[in-house]
Amino acid sequence: MHHRFSDSFKNWSGLTRNWPEKGSFEYYAALAHRDQMLRGRRLSDADASLAFSDGNSTFRISSLGFLHYTTVELGTPGVKFMVALDTGSDLFWVPCDCSRCAPTHGASYASDFELSIYNPRESSTSKKVTCNNDMCAQRNRCLGTFSSCPYIVSYVSAQTSTSGILVKDVLHLTTEDGGREFVEAYVTFGCGQVQSGSFLDIAAPNGLFGLGMEKISVPSVLSREGLIADSFSMCFGHDGIGRISFGDKGSPDQEETPFNVNPAHPTYNVTVTQARVGTMLIDVEFTALFDSGTSFTYMVDPAYSRVSEKFHSLARDKWRPPDPRIPFEYCYDMSPDANASLVPSMSLTMKGGRHFTVYDPIIVISTQNEIVYCLAIVKSTELNIIGQNFMTGYRVVFDREKLVLGWKKFDCYDVEDYNNFPLQPHASMVPPAVAAGLGSNSSTGSAKEASNKSLSSVASTYCYSYTSVFTSLISVFLICLLL
Repeated sequence: MHHRFSDSFKNWSGLTRNWPEKGSFEYYAALAHRDQMLRGRRLSDADASLAFSDGNSTFRISSLGFLHYTTVELGTPGVKFMVALDTGSDLFWVPCDCSRCAPTHGASYASDFELSIYNPRESSTSKKVTCNNDMCAQRNRCLGTFSSCPYIVSYVSAQTSTSGILVKDVLHLTTEDGGREFVEAYVTFGCGQVQSGSFLDIAAPNGLFGLGMEKISVPSVLSREGLIADSFSMCFGHDGIGRISFGDKGSPDQEETPFNVNPAHPTYNVTVTQARVGTMLIDVEFTALFDSGTSFTYMVDPAYSRVSEKFHSLARDKWRPPDPRIPFEYCYDMSPDANASLVPSMSLTMKGGRHFTVYDPIIVISTQNEIVYCLAIVKSTELNIIGQNFMTGYRVVFDREKLVLGWKKFDCYDVEDYNNFPLQPHASMVPPAVAAGLGSNSSTGSAKEASNKSLSSVASTYCYSYTSVFTSLISVFLICLLL
């Protein structure tokens, strides 16, 4: 056996160009780099970042709750799952040994995407998580010390829940530097045997990827194992295409605000100190959860009334009375000469004084006969949530090491790589984010454990679109679905 930088190997290989001199800075730098890239090593580089094995792209899918989805690969041999990305919860789970799961065949969404079911017996690297494991939070439900650890997570919205047992297996990742080397990380996740509510049809039918702060979340595991810095970023493009990068701490020129961390249950909660609608400042202070698993933004009074009423007072288009079929209170007929100047602009001031411009405060709804736009803020009775629509146009950094939220206006296409989404071979779709009319029911977003965020179903076909109020004309990106 010979070292890869030994003189004998150098002579045999015939490779002399760029070969580091033994004992030089370059020699030890090369050795360290090789160690950091070796699969399974617990050595982290503060500047290194990881993506899923298929790449770092995410897609907003209209037919599945307007959430951002990506492809993850689990087990040996690897099996791929199309999971929703959720910073508002912690557990990563996939359908597994199903007693009641969303169908992988026959459903309207299943005809367009390749959906899988995890089988721990078919993965050579799958490991049982027993009740004496420190990841087991529900030991009171255990049958014995060495029995499989059960879990159940209830999401208030529409009686949505998942339950099953915890398992441990390899999550396939890749480095984001030029080398693109593969990394295998053991993670604990939910073998979801029984799903209910929205998980059976309209949101996350193939699994939910919790990105929260608790120790069981994948970002927590990756940083604890020394594979990444304790931070990650998500980019939300105007066209529904985004990115996720583990270990990304953002850039020095990004705006930041501190998290309000509750040690008993830490979340990505921040403080908003002021809002601006048009040129009018509103002195209203509230805390809110930054949640990628919620499609729209939710506000509790008095913040909701003060912001929405100010928007209404500045809107120049004809107001429409509330429609019980949709959750938005302030909707308007879209003028034939639709112009961005007719839509009031909006921004938030965060704790610390940094400004968060809201590029997409409205949603456009189209029927066969008319087009209307609505202020995409929903009145909440329990929790303020900054949803995915307010994050559009930004790279948002969830820095758990510094305990700050960072944001910067960003074009998600500036990031390297572009993954292949798990489309069925026969599907004639464009990327899911720009697909129209997949024909399944939909909701406003994934269910959160702390608030009811379901969208009432309606019988008629609607078209939702995201728009930017800072373009010279309102560019309507149309997505049709059955609510």
